[in-house]
Amino acid sequence: MSRAAAVRRGLLFAVRYEMRLWSALYRWIARKPPYGSGPGVAVFPYAGAATGLFGVFIGLSAVEIPILHLILPWQTARTISLIIGAYGLVWMIGLLATLRVYPHLLTPSALVVRNSLTLRVEIPWDAVAQVEVRRRSMPPGGSIQVEEAGDQRILSLAVASQTSVDVLLARPLTVDVKKAGTDPVTQIRLHADDPEALVAAARERLPSTAP
Repeated sequence: MSRAAAVRRGLLFAVRYEMRLWSALYRWIARKPPYGSGPGVAVFPYAGAATGLFGVFIGLSAVEIPILHLILPWQTARTISLIIGAYGLVWMIGLLATLRVYPHLLTPSALVVRNSLTLRVEIPWDAVAQVEVRRRSMPPGGSIQVEEAGDQRILSLAVASQTSVDVLLARPLTVDVKKAGTDPVTQIRLHADDPEALVAAARERLPSTAP
């Protein structure tokens, strides 16, 4: 890929991301149903673990705006600072909104694991052997981690460095996650605000041959 093509691709991604973020903020403020919800679909949020952290950043940004307005000596700088600060504050609220309106989904055909706008992993029910509650704290390394353990390849999709649900797969599954590469995984770990409820609902949808 040429440099110009890479730049165009990056700009297109940024524009699409921005549009979806503002759409999510509107949907959250308007209290519309989450994306993907509907008949036969169960919705399970995961944003609770990250809400406190977002609250800290949003609070600091809200305090920073008037402080900069008072200490900057030039009116032009004050105006620019106000515009950038207000935009950044609303943008962070929009990012929090994406966590709210893109929850995990239990559809008739699959468990759909999501995280904001950038992650969507669909696990067909016939590929699931078992689902169980197990809370873990993730080591440093990012919210998406891959662990090799013997013949097991485990994909962890954490929120605020936490996972609370283990999905044991009936067969190796290739997932559309960059860090996972092209090699299939045998277990997927995710986080939900109410893992017990998610696991109970997921077990009801498993094939009758699943344990």
